[in-house]
Amino acid sequence: MDPPASRSRLEINFIRLLEETQQMANGNKQKDWTFEKLMNDRRLVILFGSQTGTAQEVAERIGRESRRYYFIPIVSAMDDYPVEDLTKTPLVVFVASTTGQGDDPDNMKIFFRTLWSQRKNRQLLVNLKFGVIGLGDSSYQKFNFVAKRLNNLITFLGGQPILKLGLGDDQHDLGPDFVIDPWLKSWWSLVLELHPLPEGRKPLSASVLLPPKYKVKIFNADASKYDHVQDNCVSGSQGEACAASPCSAKITMNRRVTSSDFFQDVRLIEFDITGIKTKHKPGDVLVVQPQNLEEHVDEFISLLDLDPDELFYLESNDPNVSLPPAAVLPRPCTMRECVQKYFDILAIPKRYFFELLALFTKDENEKEKFQEFSSAEGQQDLYDYCNRPKRSIMEVLADFPHTRHNIPLEYLFDLLPSIKPRSYSIASSSLALPNIAQLLVAVVNYRTVLKRPRLGLCTNWLARQSVGNRVPVWIKPGTLTFPSLTSGAVPPVVMIGPGTGCAPFRAYIQERVASGHHKDIIMIFGCRNKDKDYFFKEEWEALAKEQKLELYCAFSRDQEDKIYVQHKMRENASKLWTLIGTQRAMIYFAGNAKRVPIDVYEALTYICEKGRGQGTQDAEQYMKKDVEKRYQTETWA
Repeated sequence: MDPPASRSRLEINFIRLLEETQQMANGNKQKDWTFEKLMNDRRLVILFGSQTGTAQEVAERIGRESRRYYFIPIVSAMDDYPVEDLTKTPLVVFVASTTGQGDDPDNMKIFFRTLWSQRKNRQLLVNLKFGVIGLGDSSYQKFNFVAKRLNNLITFLGGQPILKLGLGDDQHDLGPDFVIDPWLKSWWSLVLELHPLPEGRKPLSASVLLPPKYKVKIFNADASKYDHVQDNCVSGSQGEACAASPCSAKITMNRRVTSSDFFQDVRLIEFDITGIKTKHKPGDVLVVQPQNLEEHVDEFISLLDLDPDELFYLESNDPNVSLPPAAVLPRPCTMRECVQKYFDILAIPKRYFFELLALFTKDENEKEKFQEFSSAEGQQDLYDYCNRPKRSIMEVLADFPHTRHNIPLEYLFDLLPSIKPRSYSIASSSLALPNIAQLLVAVVNYRTVLKRPRLGLCTNWLARQSVGNRVPVWIKPGTLTFPSLTSGAVPPVVMIGPGTGCAPFRAYIQERVASGHHKDIIMIFGCRNKDKDYFFKEEWEALAKEQKLELYCAFSRDQEDKIYVQHKMRENASKLWTLIGTQRAMIYFAGNAKRVPIDVYEALTYICEKGRGQGTQDAEQYMKKDVEKRYQTETWA
């Protein structure tokens, strides 16, 4: 790569440094011992366990920052990094998110199990110095459980923590950055004491533009070796559907299930998943890879004055950075395909977005604003500008006309996040409805102080799909685990599901009834109006009439005093106590993460207090020591 003449000598040297170290990593040995020493002494491994992509974004941020201190970063999912290599790795940052009921993300489960199996060797990681950042949600009972457990295990195996565990919280107004920012500042300060900068070098300032992670190659005859991969995803029994090879599932139903005069459009969408080999269980989720709406694609292309028909393909600029899956970004593809399928142009931009824009703009006023938004001190202003009104990347670029046409094409892939897949609890049973997966989807469409309505990317894209259209999907385990129906006695279940939170419970009700285990199934459902948003009314009331389901409904707006699911729980405390206290029922809640989970927990405590008859303190202790072990929640913001 020939650096432009406008780049500083320091930047040119840094780019050459990166190029030479990358050549070494690819097996092209250099004679200059300086680089060999650099590879050995300044190798930083950043391992992430990420379910939705947030932990990976944090890990990539740490990798970028490390280059400014002349470290050679290796960013990897934990399961992709050999555990035995940890014994030879002097410096590691772990970024671990917690999913569901304190569960490990899918891409760190093998890593943790392997480490756990080595726990008899208390000296296994004695040469390792490390730090752990956790990402969690304090509305869940096991807040940051995965990061805490990982930190304890690595320490138990002899690892030496450089810094106290950092616990990011999605519930904070500033998100996990409120914890991550000061943690990283302390981390770099301590690490540089252990690994001083190479002689004669200073940290690269934020004004130095690092090389992009991808090279953009315009398609021509020389690129004919790359196959153009279309949407012909796995749809038969060729293999398991996954993110890299999703099933192209046909939509067989897309029906609105709220009344036409109700403010919320909720859809029951049905997919033919014959092409997915493994049958889903109640609690599993269908993962959807969505695309941008056509009008947003057109607007973005016009905004940046892109050529929608230009063909290109990507090459990695870093041996440790993999290319996007061909199922998401074909090779080659047009710019229109890229914007439609890959760039998340409706995402709320984060700090790094503005950090990059500050390096591209030629307008001093815009540059000053970008630098403010990318500083630790400017995070409240960034929150007020972006997060509070939910301002999208596309809208931000429209606000800064002097900058958006100065963004180099190759840096769009650093600037814009990729469209992440969305997970929805499957609302149907594979036993009752073979080869079918149904989703209960609330279409996100609301207003803030901005003129344009806020549209959920995936829900609006799904709502527009016609019967017969194909959508890339795959199945993975969800956060809720229901009692097995094939081994031993089946315990009672109490399920509390206001709104679309009822989806996984409908799947389990169907499964349980279809298998003949229709005793002691309690469903506590809540919605606004009996005639407007009462999901699965006919189905559930028919089961209740046949005494295969015990159904309690709270219609909050059908009377003057609002009635919610927690009120129905208190009203039926005696019945519920018999199931919970005597028959050891499993208890489930799924719904919004705001106030309702607290109210439901307090209602459960009230039920225990009335049932045990030994006062509030006793009930609280009983909840912690006993009921919480049988209580699972699935909440979302």
